[in-house]
Amino acid sequence: MRLTMIGHSTVLIGAAGCNILTDPYFGLHGNPAFYRVHPPAMRAIDLRAVDPVLVSHNHWDHADRGFLHMLDPKVPVLAPAGRAWVTRWKGARNVIGLRPWETRRFGRVAITAVPARHIVTTIGFLIEAESKRAYFAGDTYFGDFMEQIGREMRPDVALLPVMAYRIPMTMGEDGALRALRPATAVPIHLGTAPRSPLFRTGQTPEHFGDLVRAAGLPLNLVNLHEGQSWEC
Repeated sequence: MRLTMIGHSTVLIGAAGCNILTDPYFGLHGNPAFYRVHPPAMRAIDLRAVDPVLVSHNHWDHADRGFLHMLDPKVPVLAPAGRAWVTRWKGARNVIGLRPWETRRFGRVAITAVPARHIVTTIGFLIEAESKRAYFAGDTYFGDFMEQIGREMRPDVALLPVMAYRIPMTMGEDGALRALRPATAVPIHLGTAPRSPLFRTGQTPEHFGDLVRAAGLPLNLVNLHEGQSWEC
């Protein structure tokens, strides 16, 4: 299983002949409240052939309207059940709504929706292929459901939002330390930052690594910058 950081929470996961793209976002300028820290490593048009696309929730920096609109109609887009219409409104045509613990198979790859908690309807994903398991958390806050995900799904690697802002939109450092304790964690949700300094914090992936070491956790932390890959 090969993970390539495209940027922010957009990760290309290659496994068993399948290319999976998480939470696509290719905007270069952010929005009035947030700016884009670094541009994505690849252009949206160069990733049109992925199959499938995972959308944890329909916020602007996780469901790119332009990218979803240019996808081939045959490419399945997995999204939270009950809010799949929003993904269709953003241009996706082959939307599969999933509830927690529902599984879809794509060749030799199994993708299971798992619980998540956010200010909007959301899910996480567990990708299983070739005896490897990757957990994609999306923008979830910490919750007791993570213990169940860790116990029942046993992910080898977890893609986690390890930093939060003063108005927290993700679990941040404290939640990530308490999360499901995989062998390896890859920080995500790093591609935007508040325009106002008042909303920024001192949380960074590097500081999270310091906390992991101080707590004596047996966690391999892999910080991927745009365009970098890692294999498990």
